[in-house]
Amino acid sequence: MAEPRAVNRRRLLGGGAAVAGAAGIGWGAASSSTRAVTTARDPMATVPFHGPHQAGIATAPPDHAAFVALDLRPGATRADVIGVLKIWTDDAARLTQGGPALGDTEPELARRPSRLTVTVGLGPKVFGVAGVQARRPSWLAPLPPFTIDRLEPAWCDGDLVLQVCADEPTAVAHAVRVLCKGVASLVTVRWVQRGFRNAEPGASPRNLMGQVDGTVNIAPGTADFDRLVWDDGAAQPWLRGGTSLVLRRIAMTLDTWDEIDRDGRELTVGRTLDTGAPLTGTKESDDPDFAAVDRYGIPVIPPSSHIARAHHTSEGERFLRRGYNYDDAPIPGHTSNSGLLFAAFQRDVAAQYLPVQKRLAEFDALNVWTVPVGSAVFVILPGVRTPGDYLGQSLFEG
Repeated sequence: MAEPRAVNRRRLLGGGAAVAGAAGIGWGAASSSTRAVTTARDPMATVPFHGPHQAGIATAPPDHAAFVALDLRPGATRADVIGVLKIWTDDAARLTQGGPALGDTEPELARRPSRLTVTVGLGPKVFGVAGVQARRPSWLAPLPPFTIDRLEPAWCDGDLVLQVCADEPTAVAHAVRVLCKGVASLVTVRWVQRGFRNAEPGASPRNLMGQVDGTVNIAPGTADFDRLVWDDGAAQPWLRGGTSLVLRRIAMTLDTWDEIDRDGRELTVGRTLDTGAPLTGTKESDDPDFAAVDRYGIPVIPPSSHIARAHHTSEGERFLRRGYNYDDAPIPGHTSNSGLLFAAFQRDVAAQYLPVQKRLAEFDALNVWTVPVGSAVFVILPGVRTPGDYLGQSLFEG
């Protein structure tokens, strides 16, 4: 291995880049698995709405997403919560299949669903308002504070959440507006976070740091996916077929990232920029070898690198990652205001997500250039199996 890389590795291992903290960004754990795959973009394509699980989780991620958190209005009741969920069920069932919602004032915008999916979740407060506190999952609570966090209330928490995804931004924007205005008398919008991603079919996308993203993930339709993502109803029978969502808004300090040379960037993450291969491999899908050392006896993949710190220590620390870039107007004095909307789905936040996040928060070189500014946790409701049922029915009537 060439001398410049060895010198950079020494600097990374012993200098200021190897500092505490990380964001848990979607470069993920370190063993090879199924990568995030996109499909051909067909503006008329639809994703089934009805089924045991909500769409938008096992679904191949579309190019555009909007995450919307909403708060119940003061004085909201159980009937109000059920009313919101019934309206959303009917509207989403229509919109995702290319039809207008009831009372849709722009029905023409619904004709190109572009694989539109609508995924609905609940925050902790709803269970008290609706009188079902005993049915609240034990893990449903805000994440504990991490020293790396610089959380802004404008991007945190919420009573309800919508994840709206499609391959065309117009489909996303129209669905968000219809879903929000249909329940405006019962809820208020807390925040909206919009993201995008793009990749050739069969390839992994890249985040705005230029890194291949989504290499390591759990493959939908496998036993691992069913075990690690979908709830089996053992602790809360009503939740069978549901899951959890942790949404982290990760700001990237791209202005200083731009100052790092190519070797430094690759050593920080533990993967090459051009192919996404681990530093010990040649292909993106290669398993990293954390024991490999160079001619100086220094680990080829630094122990402080993101993939080394994010590597799961047990099978139970795995979860589904769906990341979307965001790029907002820059604040004064900066060139960009960009980052990642990191969505993690797992059946148990405490058992699966938190151990990895805690390890990253203790020590991760990438945290020099990433800052968590938003955080929220929701329970994702089971799917609607048959027309006439509604989202959350098992919670309120089971």
